[in-house]
Amino acid sequence: MKSDDSPHTVRIQYQSRLYELPYTLIRSKRRSCSVSIDADGAITVRVPLYLSEQDTNRFLVEKRLWIIRKYLETQKRRAERPVSDLTDAQRAALTQRYIAAAKDYFPKRVEHYIRFTGGSYERITIRDQKTRWGSCSGRGTLSFNWRLMLAPPAILDYVVVHELCHLTYMDHSAAFWTKVETVYPDFRAARKWLKDHGHELVL
Repeated sequence: MKSDDSPHTVRIQYQSRLYELPYTLIRSKRRSCSVSIDADGAITVRVPLYLSEQDTNRFLVEKRLWIIRKYLETQKRRAERPVSDLTDAQRAALTQRYIAAAKDYFPKRVEHYIRFTGGSYERITIRDQKTRWGSCSGRGTLSFNWRLMLAPPAILDYVVVHELCHLTYMDHSAAFWTKVETVYPDFRAARKWLKDHGHELVL
Protein backbone atom coordinates (compact mmCIF):
# COMPACT_ATOMS: atom_id res chain seq x y z
CA MET A 1 0.00 0.00 0.00
CA LYS A 2 1.33 3.46 -0.84
CA SER A 3 0.05 7.00 -0.57
CA ASP A 4 0.41 9.28 -3.58
CA ASP A 5 1.78 12.51 -2.12
CA SER A 6 1.09 14.60 -5.21
CA PRO A 7 -1.88 16.98 -4.80
CA HIS A 8 -5.28 15.66 -5.82
CA THR A 9 -8.51 17.59 -6.06
CA VAL A 10 -12.01 16.55 -7.02
CA ARG A 11 -14.21 19.26 -8.55
CA ILE A 12 -17.94 18.94 -7.84
CA GLN A 13 -20.73 21.26 -8.98
CA TYR A 14 -23.51 21.19 -6.39
CA GLN A 15 -26.45 23.54 -5.91
CA SER A 16 -24.99 26.28 -8.12
CA ARG A 17 -21.62 26.18 -6.38
CA LEU A 18 -18.34 24.64 -7.46
CA TYR A 19 -16.45 22.78 -4.74
CA GLU A 20 -12.79 21.87 -5.11
CA LEU A 21 -12.09 19.24 -2.49
CA PRO A 22 -8.56 17.92 -1.82
CA TYR A 23 -8.16 14.20 -1.23
CA THR A 24 -5.48 11.66 -0.39
CA LEU A 25 -4.99 8.89 -2.93
CA ILE A 26 -3.86 5.49 -1.63
CA ARG A 27 -2.95 2.67 -4.00
CA SER A 28 -2.84 -0.94 -2.82
CA LYS A 29 -3.32 -4.53 -3.96
CA ARG A 30 -7.06 -4.23 -3.38
CA ARG A 31 -9.35 -5.00 -6.32
CA SER A 32 -12.01 -2.37 -5.73
CA CYS A 33 -12.22 1.39 -5.26
CA SER A 34 -13.54 3.17 -2.19
CA VAL A 35 -13.83 6.67 -0.81
CA SER A 36 -14.13 7.69 2.84
CA ILE A 37 -14.51 10.99 4.67
CA ASP A 38 -13.50 11.31 8.30
CA ALA A 39 -15.12 13.46 10.97
CA ASP A 40 -12.90 16.42 10.06
CA GLY A 41 -13.84 16.26 6.38
CA ALA A 42 -10.59 14.71 5.15
CA ILE A 43 -11.25 12.65 2.01
CA THR A 44 -9.36 9.42 1.30
CA VAL A 45 -9.65 7.56 -2.00
CA ARG A 46 -8.36 3.98 -2.20
CA VAL A 47 -7.79 2.32 -5.57
CA PRO A 48 -5.95 -0.70 -7.02
CA LEU A 49 -2.25 -0.23 -7.67
CA TYR A 50 -2.43 0.10 -11.41
CA LEU A 51 -5.76 1.87 -11.87
CA SER A 52 -5.33 4.66 -14.40
CA GLU A 53 -5.94 8.30 -13.60
CA GLN A 54 -8.81 8.28 -16.08
CA ASP A 55 -10.52 5.38 -14.32
CA THR A 56 -9.91 6.96 -10.93
CA ASN A 57 -11.57 10.15 -12.12
CA ARG A 58 -14.47 8.13 -13.54
CA PHE A 59 -14.96 6.52 -10.13
CA LEU A 60 -15.01 9.93 -8.46
CA VAL A 61 -17.57 11.23 -10.94
CA GLU A 62 -19.81 8.28 -10.12
CA LYS A 63 -19.46 9.00 -6.40
CA ARG A 64 -19.65 12.81 -6.61
CA LEU A 65 -23.10 13.21 -5.04
CA TRP A 66 -22.23 10.96 -2.12
CA ILE A 67 -18.92 12.77 -1.65
CA ILE A 68 -20.34 16.28 -1.57
CA ARG A 69 -23.30 15.37 0.64
CA LYS A 70 -21.08 13.53 3.11
CA TYR A 71 -18.52 16.34 3.06
CA LEU A 72 -21.13 19.02 3.75
CA GLU A 73 -22.59 16.87 6.52
CA THR A 74 -19.18 16.66 8.23
CA GLN A 75 -18.75 20.43 7.94
CA LYS A 76 -22.15 21.01 9.51
CA ARG A 77 -21.33 18.66 12.37
CA ARG A 78 -17.96 20.27 12.94
CA ALA A 79 -19.70 23.62 13.29
CA GLU A 80 -22.09 22.08 15.85
CA ARG A 81 -19.36 20.61 18.03
CA PRO A 82 -19.26 21.97 21.59
CA VAL A 83 -16.71 24.73 22.05
CA SER A 84 -14.12 23.68 24.62
CA ASP A 85 -12.08 26.02 26.77
CA LEU A 86 -9.55 23.31 27.66
CA THR A 87 -5.90 23.93 26.94
CA ASP A 88 -4.03 21.38 24.86
CA ALA A 89 -2.29 20.11 27.98
CA GLN A 90 -5.57 19.73 29.85
CA ARG A 91 -7.17 17.95 26.90
CA ALA A 92 -4.23 15.57 26.63
CA ALA A 93 -4.35 14.77 30.34
CA LEU A 94 -8.10 14.16 30.28
CA THR A 95 -7.78 12.00 27.19
CA GLN A 96 -5.29 9.75 28.95
CA ARG A 97 -7.59 9.45 31.96
CA TYR A 98 -10.52 8.47 29.77
CA ILE A 99 -8.39 5.95 27.87
CA ALA A 100 -7.28 4.40 31.17
CA ALA A 101 -10.89 4.25 32.33
CA ALA A 102 -11.93 2.68 29.01
CA LYS A 103 -9.29 -0.05 29.36
CA ASP A 104 -10.86 -0.98 32.68
CA TYR A 105 -14.53 -0.54 31.75
CA PHE A 106 -14.87 -2.12 28.30
CA PRO A 107 -13.64 -5.59 29.36
CA LYS A 108 -16.26 -5.61 32.12
CA ARG A 109 -19.04 -4.84 29.65
CA VAL A 110 -17.71 -7.42 27.20
CA GLU A 111 -17.72 -10.09 29.89
CA HIS A 112 -21.26 -9.14 30.83
CA TYR A 113 -22.68 -9.36 27.32
CA ILE A 114 -20.69 -12.25 25.91
CA ARG A 115 -22.78 -14.55 28.09
CA PHE A 116 -25.71 -13.64 25.86
CA THR A 117 -24.01 -13.25 22.48
CA GLY A 118 -21.72 -16.27 22.64
CA GLY A 119 -18.46 -16.45 20.74
CA SER A 120 -14.90 -15.98 21.90
CA TYR A 121 -12.36 -13.22 21.42
CA GLU A 122 -8.58 -12.93 21.61
CA ARG A 123 -8.10 -9.47 23.09
CA ILE A 124 -9.58 -6.01 23.54
CA THR A 125 -7.91 -2.82 22.36
CA ILE A 126 -8.86 0.80 23.00
CA ARG A 127 -8.33 3.15 20.09
CA ASP A 128 -8.91 6.73 18.97
CA GLN A 129 -10.72 6.07 15.70
CA LYS A 130 -12.12 9.03 13.80
CA THR A 131 -14.72 7.19 11.76
CA ARG A 132 -15.54 4.05 13.76
CA TRP A 133 -16.90 3.36 17.22
CA GLY A 134 -15.76 -0.24 17.30
CA SER A 135 -14.53 -3.13 15.22
CA CYS A 136 -14.04 -6.90 15.35
CA SER A 137 -11.23 -8.51 13.40
CA GLY A 138 -11.32 -11.94 11.84
CA ARG A 139 -8.83 -13.05 14.49
CA GLY A 140 -11.14 -12.03 17.31
CA THR A 141 -9.67 -8.70 18.34
CA LEU A 142 -12.31 -6.32 19.66
CA SER A 143 -11.48 -2.64 19.32
CA PHE A 144 -13.42 0.20 20.89
CA ASN A 145 -13.22 3.96 20.62
CA TRP A 146 -12.39 5.55 23.99
CA ARG A 147 -14.71 8.46 23.14
CA LEU A 148 -17.64 6.19 23.91
CA MET A 149 -16.79 6.85 27.54
CA LEU A 150 -18.30 10.29 26.91
CA ALA A 151 -21.60 8.76 25.70
CA PRO A 152 -24.53 7.54 27.79
CA PRO A 153 -23.73 4.05 29.16
CA ALA A 154 -26.54 2.48 27.12
CA ILE A 155 -24.92 3.70 23.89
CA LEU A 156 -21.57 2.22 24.87
CA ASP A 157 -23.31 -1.08 25.64
CA TYR A 158 -24.89 -1.11 22.17
CA VAL A 159 -21.46 -0.85 20.54
CA VAL A 160 -20.16 -3.66 22.74
CA VAL A 161 -23.07 -5.91 21.74
CA HIS A 162 -22.67 -4.96 18.07
CA GLU A 163 -19.01 -6.01 18.00
CA LEU A 164 -19.62 -9.16 20.04
CA CYS A 165 -22.24 -10.28 17.53
CA HIS A 166 -19.58 -9.96 14.84
CA LEU A 167 -17.80 -12.86 16.53
CA THR A 168 -20.63 -14.99 15.12
CA TYR A 169 -21.52 -13.03 11.97
CA MET A 170 -18.69 -11.13 10.26
CA ASP A 171 -21.14 -9.10 8.20
CA HIS A 172 -24.27 -7.01 8.55
CA SER A 173 -26.68 -9.62 7.31
CA ALA A 174 -30.25 -10.02 8.50
CA ALA A 175 -29.07 -12.82 10.79
CA PHE A 176 -26.52 -10.46 12.36
CA TRP A 177 -29.11 -7.77 13.12
CA THR A 178 -31.51 -10.36 14.49
CA LYS A 179 -28.84 -11.47 16.93
CA VAL A 180 -28.10 -7.86 17.93
CA GLU A 181 -31.80 -7.22 18.54
CA THR A 182 -32.13 -10.36 20.64
CA VAL A 183 -29.51 -9.05 23.07
CA TYR A 184 -30.10 -5.32 22.67
CA PRO A 185 -33.72 -4.72 21.54
CA ASP A 186 -33.39 -0.93 21.35
CA PHE A 187 -30.43 -1.00 18.97
CA ARG A 188 -32.12 1.23 16.36
CA ALA A 189 -32.44 4.08 18.83
CA ALA A 190 -28.79 3.66 19.85
CA ARG A 191 -27.65 3.74 16.21
CA LYS A 192 -29.65 6.90 15.63
CA TRP A 193 -28.20 8.51 18.76
CA LEU A 194 -24.67 7.87 17.51
CA LYS A 195 -25.52 9.23 14.08
CA ASP A 196 -27.09 12.37 15.54
CA HIS A 197 -24.77 13.00 18.49
CA GLY A 198 -21.55 11.06 17.90
CA HIS A 199 -19.78 14.20 16.66
CA GLU A 200 -20.40 15.76 20.08
CA LEU A 201 -18.23 13.19 21.87
CA VAL A 202 -15.16 15.40 22.05
CA LEU A 203 -13.20 17.03 24.84
